[in-house]
Amino acid sequence: MAADNLKNHFLLAMPGLAGSYFGATLTYICEHNAQGAMGLMVNRPTDITLAELLSQLGINADSTTAEVPVLEGGPVSGAQGFVLYTDDANDDNNFPASLDLGNGLMLTTGREVLEAIAENRGPSEYLVTLGYAGWAEGQLEQEITENSWLTCPANREILFNVPYPDRVNKAAATLGIDFRLMSGQAGHS
Repeated sequence: MAADNLKNHFLLAMPGLAGSYFGATLTYICEHNAQGAMGLMVNRPTDITLAELLSQLGINADSTTAEVPVLEGGPVSGAQGFVLYTDDANDDNNFPASLDLGNGLMLTTGREVLEAIAENRGPSEYLVTLGYAGWAEGQLEQEITENSWLTCPANREILFNVPYPDRVNKAAATLGIDFRLMSGQAGHS
């Protein structure tokens, strides 16, 4: 089953996923190819702040990281950190462990970006997650045909500036849909 490449797209959990792990989530797809897909949930903050995470890693941080939440990125490798960030700082700091995702976005598991953020010389916009969401070959395409996910092109404003609780609805609105009016049940009454 061939599907369009969903890299740099959002996955919006359909209301039918309510009550499941992915219920009410917005996931940014970092990679999608014949082997499967990898993404980061971008609307589920944890109780851990970036300042706490940096402290655990032995990185001294200024006060700008004190209230920045670390997000739950997905159910896979929950102890692994990922930084999704804008490429504006990449030229000056040359973060060699980063992957260029296109559309002005970079992804890394490298410590260098976290150190730069802590020293206030990092990217202008970033998200830090623990864990990621992964799909095996054909799995995401199958879930889309089962109406588990709605897709739309990713949007940097939603990724970095919209409050976490509003992100799913803002992404749906780019498609002209109001998720608040959708039922989690299929069929007619």
